[in-house]
Amino acid sequence: MAGGERTSTRIELARDGFGDLGEADRLLGELVEELALARHEMLVGADAAADPDAALGALARIARRDSAAVADAMRRVGPTIWLLVGASSGFADFFLRHPEELAHVPGPGGSLPTAEEMVAELREAVDADDDGFARHGDEGAWVSLRVRYRRLLARIAAYDLGATDPVEVLPDVAAALADAAGAALEASLCVARTRVAGGGVGAGLFPRAQVAGTQLAIIGMGKTGARELNYVSDVDVIFVGGASDDLTEEIGESRVIDIATRLAVQTMRGISGMEIEPPLWEVDANLRPEGKQGALVRSLDSHLSYYDRWAKSWEFQALLKARPLAGDRALGEAYVAAVQPKVWTSAARENFVDSVQRMRERVTDFIPAGEVAYQLKLGPGGIRDIEFTVQLLQLVHGLTDDRIRQRGTLDAVEALVAEGYIGRSDAATFARDYRMLRVLEHRMQLRDLRRTHLMPQNPDGLRVLARASRLAPDGAAVWTLWEGIKREVREIHVRLFYRPLLSAVAALPAEEQQLSTTQAHDRLAAIGFRDPAGALRHIGALTGGLSRKATIQRHLMPVMIRWFADGVDPDYGLLAFRRVSERLGDTPWFLRMLRDSSGAAERLTRVLSGSRYIGELMEWIPESVAWLDSEELIRPRSGHALQEEARAIQTRHETAREAMNAVRALRRRELLRLAFGAVLGTLTIDELADGLTTVSEVTIQATLRAVRREVVPPEDAALDFSVIAMGRFGGGELGFGSDADVLYVYDPNGIDPQRAHTLSLQLVAGLRTYSEDHRVPFDLDADLRPEGRNGPLVRSLESYAEYYRRWSLSWEAQALLRARGVAGSVKLIGRFMALADDVRYPARVALQDLREIKRIKARVENERLAQGADRSRHLKLGPGGLSDVEWLVQIWQHEHAHRVPGLRTTSTLGALEAARAAGLVTDAPAERLATSWRLASRLRSANTLLSGQTSDVLPTDRSKLDGIGRLLEYPPRSATLVEEEWLRTARRARRDFEKLFYG
Repeated sequence: MAGGERTSTRIELARDGFGDLGEADRLLGELVEELALARHEMLVGADAAADPDAALGALARIARRDSAAVADAMRRVGPTIWLLVGASSGFADFFLRHPEELAHVPGPGGSLPTAEEMVAELREAVDADDDGFARHGDEGAWVSLRVRYRRLLARIAAYDLGATDPVEVLPDVAAALADAAGAALEASLCVARTRVAGGGVGAGLFPRAQVAGTQLAIIGMGKTGARELNYVSDVDVIFVGGASDDLTEEIGESRVIDIATRLAVQTMRGISGMEIEPPLWEVDANLRPEGKQGALVRSLDSHLSYYDRWAKSWEFQALLKARPLAGDRALGEAYVAAVQPKVWTSAARENFVDSVQRMRERVTDFIPAGEVAYQLKLGPGGIRDIEFTVQLLQLVHGLTDDRIRQRGTLDAVEALVAEGYIGRSDAATFARDYRMLRVLEHRMQLRDLRRTHLMPQNPDGLRVLARASRLAPDGAAVWTLWEGIKREVREIHVRLFYRPLLSAVAALPAEEQQLSTTQAHDRLAAIGFRDPAGALRHIGALTGGLSRKATIQRHLMPVMIRWFADGVDPDYGLLAFRRVSERLGDTPWFLRMLRDSSGAAERLTRVLSGSRYIGELMEWIPESVAWLDSEELIRPRSGHALQEEARAIQTRHETAREAMNAVRALRRRELLRLAFGAVLGTLTIDELADGLTTVSEVTIQATLRAVRREVVPPEDAALDFSVIAMGRFGGGELGFGSDADVLYVYDPNGIDPQRAHTLSLQLVAGLRTYSEDHRVPFDLDADLRPEGRNGPLVRSLESYAEYYRRWSLSWEAQALLRARGVAGSVKLIGRFMALADDVRYPARVALQDLREIKRIKARVENERLAQGADRSRHLKLGPGGLSDVEWLVQIWQHEHAHRVPGLRTTSTLGALEAARAAGLVTDAPAERLATSWRLASRLRSANTLLSGQTSDVLPTDRSKLDGIGRLLEYPPRSATLVEEEWLRTARRARRDFEKLFYG
């Protein structure tokens, strides 16, 4: 060959994918000469080969043995030959052993063999008669069987490798492989019958009539049963033996099982035993009762007895895919029909879901560390993650829904999404990734026709896999594809496989899995609904119809009803859930999140049945359901973040009214977020108080900015105006339902004093008007101002100074102890606080001033409690309540803060701790006082959350007390415990108060 021609040939070889161009050129020359074919004829289809170099080498070896067979095949079906030997050295070796089999390789555009065709072909290979016996029982029959099976396998592989879209044809290919396995077992059983009946060398002898009368059903399990088998995989089976009543009576059941066992052993040997032709695959019967230690063959009754008494959860999971595969069809059908009810009730077994989850984790744990990253089947994000997820969903929900009782993984995914158990997006991803993983697995197994699930660990192996699968352009890309699939699969697996709803559904009593109209009324009443008829109406409204939304609600409802029933007020919880569901309409994420998230549905039932405050707010902010899917989203947002949002709101709205509508929505939203945290127990009382205080501060600051923009004209911009927080607001100790006590102060700062006063009154009026919220009241209470309700609503700083210098009463100095600037001019706040410090932290307190504070405290207790009210139950003014602790601490602050800097704080508990550190109170009473103050604060907020209404009185209604207790994380039915704990705690605090305050 001339140099130019050789160069041209090598360029063509490189273009076709050959790597070793010199060796390829040499072998091609050899084949051209040996087969009398032109080079271009030889290379037709070579560019589609996964490994052209290996294919060419294989063709050369086969041609050296039988050049005529290779020449004929290359002329007739050359492209298919390149596909087969290029993707599989296993097929190359097969054709090397049997070159004559090249004549049976199909051309392009061929079809898959049917199950019936394969059974007929393999029975023909062993020369089986109509009675199911082979003409000969020697090893030659098995060799013939194995050769003919590989001929069929080559036909399946040719169809698979030649498909335009291997991912699309994967289910058909896997089904054909499973059917081929069944046909092989059927043919091997024919040989086994002949051998067991005396037609084989070395086999035990039984009369032919007894062998013919013995039934052996071969049940396909795992991928074989599901018709989703690999090219080379263990074929999992269970053997069931039997015979007619007459034969059983004649020879005894033990002899029948003995014959059936011999048949099973010989059938397995025909497939897996070592012969001249290599084994096909391993026949694995270890899924049988008792595994390797159990009898290879049992009667149907023996199987059922075992499953009723001894079977573990994983055995029922395995039986999900059971299918008659070969042998006696009637016995196989009877076996499957008998075990199916046991499969679909297995999820009701104790800890079923947990056991399946642990089993999946154990599979992963047993993978050698060096293989984890390459494990296509067993590793994280691999095939097993998809299969276990799908099977667990099927087993849990299949008890009541026979539409999802599918053997195949892809069929099951379709059924699960159709019936609303998984989302369309997750299902589509699972199905696509499962098909691609299986295509990769098939190509890896075709390479050597051996069982493997490990991705190639070298660039050459990845390159061949990419070309064989056609899923990626090169080796690096196929690895990137694999990594992406792993991440997708693992994320969905973790979310669905560990979905709390699964454990909850599995734990439901069987009678509660479905809500039948005839029994539901009594059942709802029995589990705690006070208005079962109303609950039924709500359930009907939520689950009625044929929409996907109604379908998912039907799946959710049995579990959510049980969770509602475990809550404080099931009836209200269900009603609120209906309202939220209706407000969200057909929003796709809502029900999907409840179904798929790690606990959102249970948290939703808890907050709705535990708090009318939350239920009423959620009706206005239904999208808040999404927060329940994340611990982070129910944490309080920082003051800085809220300030930024409030400022952004004001830049988007021109008028104060428009801006305040948005700020009001912000406040409601953040109050709801805090309420979630309080009810779900993710916030401490200190975090809650801080969060409520921050929300109030941001609201006032935003309102003041909006009002000032409308009220104060540019020429009066020098006016300074500030809001001073007082009381619990000033102390940063707000609870749900607390008013915001405030003072208003201004400084003319150079403008006309009367004009400044008028503008300040307008600012106050605007603040009060725009801060009003009919849904969640926000009262700016200025009653702690000088002269109380009789005094001016707003004063200048100079007026405050004059008043405190000349007229201030002891209670007014006491009120200033919790004064803290929260909005407006920072400079003015600083000047006011300096003034307040002189009043509230005097160098010396007159004895008559202390006596006046004590006198006022006694009068407040007597006059401000409603007539006839039970003083012991008043959380604020009653004995040991908030007022006792706060007045005691404040008298210490007023008297000693001038010399004890630690007492100069607006925080009640902070000042109490400073008093203890200063020796004003010993440890024990300080602890009792703090405990009472904290408990009163928690009870007060819980009461508001429960009822949606503000009250300072501990209710006497037992159900309300129990509800308050549940919010405070007491066990159910703790009304008496809550009541007794408060009365006991308050009584101890009162004794300490009287001793320290009046003593």
